Amino acid sequence: MASGGPGGGQGGAAGKVRRGVPCALGRARLGSLRSHQCVLLLAGLLAVCAFYYMGSCRETFSSATRRLKESRAGGTSGPAPAPASDAPLAPEAKAKPADGLSAGAAELDYHVLMMFTKADRSPALQAKGRTALCSLLSLAKLDEQEVLNVHFVSEEASKEIAKNLLRELLPGVTFKYKVIFHDVGVLTEKLFPVVEAMQKHFSAGSGTYYGDSIFFLSIAMHQIMPKEISRIIQLDLDLKHKTNIRELFEEFDNFPAGAVIGIAREMQPVYRHTFWQFRRENPQTRVGDPPPDGLPGFNSGVMLLNLDAMRQSALYQQLLEPAALQQLTEKYRFQGHLGDQDFFTVVGMEHPELFHVLDCTWNRQLCTWWRDHGYGDVFDAYFRCEGHVRIFHGNCNTPIPED
Repeated sequence: MASGGPGGGQGGAAGKVRRGVPCALGRARLGSLRSHQCVLLLAGLLAVCAFYYMGSCRETFSSATRRLKESRAGGTSGPAPAPASDAPLAPEAKAKPADGLSAGAAELDYHVLMMFTKADRSPALQAKGRTALCSLLSLAKLDEQEVLNVHFVSEEASKEIAKNLLRELLPGVTFKYKVIFHDVGVLTEKLFPVVEAMQKHFSAGSGTYYGDSIFFLSIAMHQIMPKEISRIIQLDLDLKHKTNIRELFEEFDNFPAGAVIGIAREMQPVYRHTFWQFRRENPQTRVGDPPPDGLPGFNSGVMLLNLDAMRQSALYQQLLEPAALQQLTEKYRFQGHLGDQDFFTVVGMEHPELFHVLDCTWNRQLCTWWRDHGYGDVFDAYFRCEGHVRIFHGNCNTPIPED
């Protein structure tokens, strides 16, 4: 979590200890009562740190970024020192050698990331976050050596709301966990140079390009996250989990050679509509057609990002270049507005080998908007999904079943 504590509470508590009960003075006239009060205040301060930092009073990602920048500016060429850790709830988690992360380590990290921004302005978003977190945490079952790392991308106000949610939901969790907050402003600053060129193809308008950069986070996640994180699952907030999140991580083992991302198909004729010009010029194309034989595009509500594979794939790196992207969007006559989802969809038309297609039950989308807007005759071919649903996705504010 971000340093500084909730609302500056740590600084205030420490100040009271220094001014009201100067423990280090050792004056006999304070008596045993004030010594006892000092101990209680210090214990309370440590408890606040232990709770709000969810077992990881560590250097944050944002502060680490600043430290690395300062280190580079100072001309240091070696690796940066490891971040400090004060009284962690769980031991520092490492990955098993089989996972391709840190050889010789005893523990295995699982990483999930959620965007949680502007929640202070939206009670509906807060309710979605509660549903998503409650269902994920209540059904998660991990082995003793496994650690769930929950990443939030937030600004200050939303971070405080997330902390309150976690205060309600984390008690009773039986597995090891860590919670990490990433400042949305810091990430946007890092993302903008990488994704600026693609935003003209996949954003709704040109007036908010800088702010829109955060909606392309998954595309450049391999450049943003520390090298120690090799795999991460990015999840939308409008989800309800129906099974153990650990089972979703097992899908990484099903990636074919060369695949870098696991993602489910779009379950509406969104891209049948968006690719209309290309489809008219190429009447035999499968682009935009429904499954199982068509290419309906992707939905970014649930994404498995193999960061190591993204870092190592020369093809994926090439596709991030403005010239390559321009060529693709011109070929497919594409202009979108859905951020990373559009990028992965266009890339998937040309390079399906980069993707592991998740079963629809891992992202059972519920939105039916396109059924009532010109595509009722073909809608069911896209919307059909058989099997036990493992994650419901209430996209376009569609209610999620209670049971």
